[in-house]
Amino acid sequence: MCELDDAPGAEPKIRAPRDWVAILARYREPSTLRSSFELAVTAVPFLFLWILAWLSLDVSYWLSAVISLINAAFLVRLFAIQHDCGHGSFFKNRAVSDWLGRAIGVLTLTPYDVWRRSHALHHSSSGNLGQRGIGDIHTLTVAEYRALTPLGRFWYRLYRSPFVMFGIGPFYTFFLENRLPFGYMASFRYWVYAMATNLAIVVALALILNFGGWMPILLIFFPTTILAATLGVWLFYVQHQFETTHWDAEEDWQLHDAALHGSSHYVLPPVLRWSSANIGIHHVHHLNSRIPFYRLPEVLKDHKDLAERNCMTIRQSLATIRLHLWDEESRRLLSFAQAKPLLG
Repeated sequence: MCELDDAPGAEPKIRAPRDWVAILARYREPSTLRSSFELAVTAVPFLFLWILAWLSLDVSYWLSAVISLINAAFLVRLFAIQHDCGHGSFFKNRAVSDWLGRAIGVLTLTPYDVWRRSHALHHSSSGNLGQRGIGDIHTLTVAEYRALTPLGRFWYRLYRSPFVMFGIGPFYTFFLENRLPFGYMASFRYWVYAMATNLAIVVALALILNFGGWMPILLIFFPTTILAATLGVWLFYVQHQFETTHWDAEEDWQLHDAALHGSSHYVLPPVLRWSSANIGIHHVHHLNSRIPFYRLPEVLKDHKDLAERNCMTIRQSLATIRLHLWDEESRRLLSFAQAKPLLG
């Protein structure tokens, strides 16, 4: 349980997942002024630190690299804004949100329209054992793992290893996988937007190379992007990969049950909460994805039941790295060691 102070109006009453739909609807309205402010305090420092890192190349490559790593926090926050644009929760005008999302997608190396579609599928199927594979961390049940060949088990263990998940994975996802929208062959527009994003990225890198050579790319672009990608993958991982998460067979799956019980509340220090744009309040986000990120703390302040649900500290989150298999009997995510007696 989270040890949070009770706030005026806090409600200790425990509600059914579906009951939250109507309650959270009143938090959905974004403020154009507030959204513009959040964009400014993210994009302006990001641009400033990019320029500062570039100027620092004449002083020290190490200094430039350190500034670039700090700037990864602002790039993560830009991705979070892009994320809200995809849900239509950042600006009231959907067209403005979409074009802002596409512009940020050049910085995050993420084709906005393709990502928006895959992320919508994630929200509509999270926790559904019958609809795994798009926008989630591939997770097998104990029974499925038991049925694999030795080679199949080896590949799954390799995929779930920290080296692949948080080492190779972020580079592969943002630098390679995002370049071609495989899985969206039926719609030509996804390819158009993906190729437009790729073209914009190439033009931006070509301009950097022309005016600054390889050092800005190697010591600014890559460190900022790689660290931001790694942090982003980590955040996405802990949002649904925890011991008491929620999975159901398709015939038993319920959207709101999965949203409330299968998404974590990642309790972060204020600076990390700010840089991740409150995405750690993920159970509320899944209950109503139209709530702007800056209104999520307001929900926790008003509703104690949600504030104390699925809490996870940074220390506790580190233990999730060893969880790999969903046990349908105990309804727990298990480590390979814990699952060994069940594998026969």
